Amino acid sequence: MLGESRSSFPYPLGVTLGEGGANVAIYTEHADRVFVCVFGDDGTETRTELINRTGHVFHGFVEGMVAGTRYGLRVDGPWNPEAGLRFNVRKVLLDPHATAISGDYDWGQAVFGHKLDAPEELDDTDGAGHVMLGVVTDPRSFDWGDDRAPRRRLSETVIYETHVKGFTELMPDVPEDIRGTYAGLAHPAAIDRLTDLGVTAVELMPVHQFAQDAHLTEKGLRNYWGYNTLGFFAPHNDYSASGDTGGQVDEFKSLVKALHAAGIEVILDVVFNHTAEGNDLGPTLSLKGIDNESYYRLVEGDLAHYFDTTGTGNSVNVSHPAALGLIMDSLRYWVTEMHVDGFRFDLATTLTRQGGDASIHSAFLTLIQQDPTLAPIKMIAEPWDTAGYQVGGFPAGWSEWNGKFRDDVRDYWRGVEGMLGTVSQRILGSPDVYEESRRSPLSSVNFVTAHDGFTLADLTSYDEKHNEANGEDNNDGESDNRSSNYGAEGPTDDLEINAVRTRQRKNFLATLLLSAGVPMLLGGDELGRTQQGNNNAYAQDNEISWFHWDAADEELREFTRALIRLRRAEPALRPDWYRHSPEVGGPSTVCILKTDGEFFSDEDWDDPDAKAIDFVLMHEGSDAFAFLLNAADNGVEFTIPASPNGPWSLELSSDPQLVLGDPDALTLAPGSFALLRSAV
Repeated sequence: MLGESRSSFPYPLGVTLGEGGANVAIYTEHADRVFVCVFGDDGTETRTELINRTGHVFHGFVEGMVAGTRYGLRVDGPWNPEAGLRFNVRKVLLDPHATAISGDYDWGQAVFGHKLDAPEELDDTDGAGHVMLGVVTDPRSFDWGDDRAPRRRLSETVIYETHVKGFTELMPDVPEDIRGTYAGLAHPAAIDRLTDLGVTAVELMPVHQFAQDAHLTEKGLRNYWGYNTLGFFAPHNDYSASGDTGGQVDEFKSLVKALHAAGIEVILDVVFNHTAEGNDLGPTLSLKGIDNESYYRLVEGDLAHYFDTTGTGNSVNVSHPAALGLIMDSLRYWVTEMHVDGFRFDLATTLTRQGGDASIHSAFLTLIQQDPTLAPIKMIAEPWDTAGYQVGGFPAGWSEWNGKFRDDVRDYWRGVEGMLGTVSQRILGSPDVYEESRRSPLSSVNFVTAHDGFTLADLTSYDEKHNEANGEDNNDGESDNRSSNYGAEGPTDDLEINAVRTRQRKNFLATLLLSAGVPMLLGGDELGRTQQGNNNAYAQDNEISWFHWDAADEELREFTRALIRLRRAEPALRPDWYRHSPEVGGPSTVCILKTDGEFFSDEDWDDPDAKAIDFVLMHEGSDAFAFLLNAADNGVEFTIPASPNGPWSLELSSDPQLVLGDPDALTLAPGSFALLRSAV
């Protein structure tokens, strides 16, 4: 069939429903022909060629397409890997703009454009029946009602990084048939857990459609994290209680609507830096067969191979308008159609590499900055990739995962010498990183733990990683974890060791939630969630990764809840800008004091043995707080400073024996903190 019986248009790309069928538009600069392949329930295939071409967009009207129609693409053109061209019309490709996706890949020869035993040669095995297919959806099918984005200020934001499946897979109050799904996370019992804790945003690990990795399925494992994206517009179908025939879209929208109704924002962890197609030996699933040279960065002078700064085999070619357009279309779609509130960009530095070097003036960053749809949306960068570390290198308006906060806070609390000055910078919002470029403390997303690494419980229970379950002989994952087991590797019945571990977990949580910046709590840390020492649980879609609600540390959860409630209520604990001394003035001020109540000299900061400090945090018209920290292995006496308002009272502490008796001094136990309040 020829797609010429009705007028068609080159934009928007993908499938747009109309009367009697749909407009289909596909970008490919180097192809000769494009076919839309509609598949019936019995596997029959009906092809329609897109014969219209505007610029580099093939388009046409395909009769009979309706919501629920399953379809793929076949793209014909030259097979010449040496020139960067990998067209193979025998392969059924996924529309990169598909808004829903069904099926899976079987990872046989049929999904590879080249012969597995001769990679330079074209393979003629037909891909039909072996691949994921796009599913046509109708955006008009969902009623958003009175949905309103919470639009919380960054200074009022507390992020909770979590996983759609892992959060509810073992949650007893969620019906079993929807556990581990978008509907499960939208269930009142799940949302009650979030609102009771007090977090204001969930940062969902990847929910864009991703592919399972062949090397994992061969081992009987599954990709749990999801950093293997293929469909930038489609909610991952495995997380849907509605199946994979299109209902996953409305189910995800219902999740967003329910979270918004509870005052919780939705931030998506998005993976635009690479795709599931891998390198020159990888499968041909979508972009590689549609227009390889436009969508991927190829090695200059060796176009048969891929330039990779992601460690996955390929990098998306953000120097090309087609790739940039795909990213921007996806971002706008998730904001306008799916109502999400922000994005965390995996390996964001790769997206800023125009000609190889990261640039604050890259086209990617410029396009986002000028886009009115994206202007009110929270943008968070993971500011590194395999080729470089770029903390502090993103523009105003962006926040960044601050790896320096994680590393320095871990080192301080495990007693590393000479950390006092550095950890003070982190607690005050990392002015050494951001202030010179006139960026605020809110540029820093503070975290102690994240999905990639130890959980908080494991950070305080293991000296070494234990990743044997991943099947890589414990060679994967970070070896330098800045962790401590405090005397026993893993679980122990030793009461003294467990007391130290509990104290340290509270120290980490307090430092995270009482520091200037935007705190991000790893989901489950408040429960004492363990991964049994696995610090790279990307392939553990099982009880290693899932939340064990029946084993929750309720005392730690209540402690975390109290910290979050305190932070949200008290302006002195969440400044919009850097605090200065009271003499300089400003709405938020700070006094940084030694244990004797005096100010630090340069020599004091240089003292490698100094491990205790007092921050007096103040805000005009609000309660003031003294945040006392002692990372020494001995008790330390603090001179209590004069109270700015009413007399000091003890608010929180990780020292279970601490009592504020003497109004002029207190002794803080080894490795502990105290927070005092001076009420107005």
